[in-house]
Amino acid sequence: MKKGVLAKWGCIPAVVILSAFLAVVSCSTATVKEYKVRVVGEFPHDSLSYTQGLFFQDGRFYESTGQWGESTFREVELETGKSLSCKNFGKEYFVEGSVMLGGVLYILTWTSHVLFKYDAATLEYIGAANYPRQGWGLTTDGKSLIASDGSSNLYFLNPETLATERKVKVRMNDRPLNYLNELEWIDGKIWANVYMTDYIVVINPKNGRVERRIDCKGLLPVNLREPRTDVLNGIAFHDGHIYLTGKYWRRLYEVELEKK
Repeated sequence: MKKGVLAKWGCIPAVVILSAFLAVVSCSTATVKEYKVRVVGEFPHDSLSYTQGLFFQDGRFYESTGQWGESTFREVELETGKSLSCKNFGKEYFVEGSVMLGGVLYILTWTSHVLFKYDAATLEYIGAANYPRQGWGLTTDGKSLIASDGSSNLYFLNPETLATERKVKVRMNDRPLNYLNELEWIDGKIWANVYMTDYIVVINPKNGRVERRIDCKGLLPVNLREPRTDVLNGIAFHDGHIYLTGKYWRRLYEVELEKK
């Protein structure tokens, strides 16, 4: 510690100074808590769904799916996995994350720089807006849209103008964490799939620090995997329950967390 820094503390006892210093250090390097998932419920999931966005709104279950020429937005019956309604997108669009806020359904596209808007109640088309970056995941804290772009950044957006209100750099153990994908807001924290892994991270939205890492390895058993089966992706929260699935998965799981 520099001499000038000590001078600022005046006559405060050295033990108090040391305790304060250690508190700051421990806060910035706090250990990420490790969890695993335990399945408590299992539901059918359309194995043709390349899951990009997953969420509940007013008790109804929605999913956006990607791939060129296959992209959709659906209302899904949880118990059967069947689509109650489905919107198809043109082959020039690769749909990504989706969320509802303030009576509007927002749907991202991957590289088209287009964000679609629909009436949340009727799902009728409102319009499209220019989107300045790649679209990956999308969720909301009830005020802002929160978006990922495959980097370690999360963007808090004004839902009306799409202007960036603030940007948070996500770090795990003081290192940037890239490939943040599908997002969900749960109890004041941001949950994010880490693309191409079996992990979900729980992020403090104020400082971007990863507070928990959730190991989902083996969630979809080998006997339910097909050549087309892809990675874990899709987090939904409803009435205290957490639901997870993946791209082209045949199952959707309700899970609880256990410490490793």
